[in-house]
Amino acid sequence: MKTRINIEKTEPAGYKAILGLEKFIESTPLTRTHKELIKIRASQINGCAFCIDMHTKEARKAGETEQRIYALNAWRDTPFFSEEEQAILALTEEVTLISNHVADETYEQAVKVLGETYLAQVILAIITINAWNRIGISTKLMPV
Repeated sequence: MKTRINIEKTEPAGYKAILGLEKFIESTPLTRTHKELIKIRASQINGCAFCIDMHTKEARKAGETEQRIYALNAWRDTPFFSEEEQAILALTEEVTLISNHVADETYEQAVKVLGETYLAQVILAIITINAWNRIGISTKLMPV
């Protein structure tokens, strides 16, 4: 497979705008674990090999276990994830698969467990990785 257009070089202002959102996410109090779980799970759903490779490596460096990374696509069927993480993962799936909408139950559980400010930051993190996934997939970025 050959990588297609390089968006960063071809349209640097647009790329910089998305990078600005990423920098904002990095400045929030979202935990490293929460950010990586969001990035990995959305990337799994979207099928972005580049992002899955990048974020599983980053998660490992941050101390994430192999067991949790391997079980992430079946998180509902494991005891490995906290109540907060479960709310974040449920929301990540529903926002990523947005045509099915976000269920009131999912949203209400996320507000209850996370609070409004943290929830807003989680939603922005989900939106951001979905944008990166779409760049990675449409340009055929290759894992290294």
